[in-house]
This record gives sequence, structure tokens and C-alpha cells, in this order.
Amino acid sequence: MSKKTLIIAEAGVNHNGDFELAKELIKVAAKAGADVVKFQTFNAEKLVSQYAELAEYQKESTKGELLSQYEMLKRLELPFHWHHDLKKYAEELGILFCSTPFDEESLDFLVDLGIHFIKVPSGEITNKPLLNRIASKKIPVILSTGMATLEEVRTAVDELLYKGLSKENLTVLHCNTEYPTPLEDVNLKAMLQFKDYLGLNYGYSDHTTGFEVAVAAVALGASVIEKHFTLDKNLPGPDHKASLDPNELANYVKSIRNTEKLISGSGIKEPSKSELKNKIFARKSIVASKKIHEGDVFTEDNITVKRPGNGLSPMLWNEVIGKKAKKDFHVNQIIEL
Repeated sequence: MSKKTLIIAEAGVNHNGDFELAKELIKVAAKAGADVVKFQTFNAEKLVSQYAELAEYQKESTKGELLSQYEMLKRLELPFHWHHDLKKYAEELGILFCSTPFDEESLDFLVDLGIHFIKVPSGEITNKPLLNRIASKKIPVILSTGMATLEEVRTAVDELLYKGLSKENLTVLHCNTEYPTPLEDVNLKAMLQFKDYLGLNYGYSDHTTGFEVAVAAVALGASVIEKHFTLDKNLPGPDHKASLDPNELANYVKSIRNTEKLISGSGIKEPSKSELKNKIFARKSIVASKKIHEGDVFTEDNITVKRPGNGLSPMLWNEVIGKKAKKDFHVNQIIEL
């Protein structure tokens, strides 16, 4: 990963099974300045059984029109034959293409496609067979940890490392799998455990509705930020409502880039180049408060402190008091010793 924050614009399943909509999502992500546009690749039959019910947020977003996860996900598959054209289109627009695999067949396909990293979704953190196969690919991995305890994260990490993935190629994302995530449930400081206890690169997968958490995460050292986006929050589908619209995504990226500037620098408290020119105007000098004649003694009655700051610093006050003037000074003239 680069030193700047890797911003992943999560298109996910917000293409709604429409190829042209998927292309438009890529265009929006590139225009917003994201580094990566990411989809989700799965075969509904391999991902979910017909008995899996919809989550509450999925029931709300689909307005009760669907009865099962399978029925919903079948409509949201990203066909394999779309991927090549979508990847090519992303590259033409200067943005990396990626997709999250939910099964081993999808994983193999994506690696052969030439994705730059593998994103492991939160729901697969306990999927040992898939983790093993992911590690065998020997390419960078980003692991989301929604719904997981630190021990579950450690177990998944150990599995990946044991099977051959290097620590340097693993980034762990703090995440809360609620759409949208209430701010009181973010628990952002837990993200730091990935560095403190696991010694890993870390980031944040953001399901909140605002920008604040991403800004805070970057300020705390997150190297990766992931965020869902859509063309229209009112489109049918499970993730649109909790996603950013195009304008919000652009501002989201801008907020992160501004935060990077805020925390850059040497870490040494010293004047910046931009403010040095104002030093003379904001600080003060020791000046005469009344007419002073050569030979007069400087006292608290005949000197004071005023702008500009191009003379003796007021911090030298005690050294000036008691000394004799070597020339005449008129009122407000800067004192010289």
C-alpha cells in the first residue's frame, strides 16, 4: 500500500444487475478521485441457501418484495463476462478495478483477471477454506472484520499467515456490519488493536452516513478507507440507502485528502513557511512610550510593547530596563540597545 490513504469506492451490488449502471458507477468513482472502484463477485447458488432470510436492513431496502437472500442476490450477480470490459473501462479512466470474491470459483477468476489485491468481506472471516485459498494466491489482502471479536480476527490472520501470506501484504479493516452504522457503535479506537496487538496495517470500512468517521480514522493512521456509493439512494436494492451519492463521494474523498495534509509534516513544532511572513505583523517589539533622550535610563514609565515585531522582543524586557539610551527615541520608535 502507498503512504497516502487508499480510498476504495465500494460499488458492491449497486449496479442492480445492469451493465451500463455498473459502468456509470466506475465513471463516478473515477471522477470523485477514488483510488479503487470495487464490486462483488459471487454465484448466488454457492453463496447462500434458499433458507437464508433477509437481514432487517435488506427487508427495509427491498420493501418486503423479496422473501430470501437467494432471491435478492440472484438478481445482483455480476456475470463473469462483464468483468473484463468493466476492468478495461476502469483502467481507461485511471482507476483500479477490484471485486470481492465470496466463493473459491470467483476468487480464482478474479486473480486470473489480474486484480491488484483480494478483499475479504466481513462475512467470510470465519470461512477457513476460502481464507486458505486466498492466502495461496500470494497477492495483497484486505480483510474486513465486521461482527468479529479480536480473537476471531487473530484466528483469521493466523490462518492467512500460516498459509503463506506475508504480514506486509495484509491490511485489516475495522468495520461495523450495520447499514447505516450508528455513530455510537463505531468504536473507532478498536481499529488501533490491529496495530498494537497484531502488528498489522489497518484501515476502516465505513458504513456510517457522514464523513466524520473516515476523517477520524485517517487521523488515527488508517491506510485504507472503504465506502459504499451509489448513483441514487432511492434505487431499489439492499445497499443504496446507506451509500453516498456522487457529490457526497467526491466530498468524501476531498475530506480524506485534506485530512492527509493536516497530519503530514515533520511533527516538530516550528513556524511553517506560510506563516513566517506574518511574524513581524503579529508579534510586538519594545518601543518608546514617551520621548526618550540620549543618556536617559529605560524604565517601565518610558517604554512599552507594541507591534510590529521587527525590533527587540518583549522577552528581553528585563534586560532593557535599567540600561541607558545611546540616542534619542521618539514616541513609538523601536528601542535599540
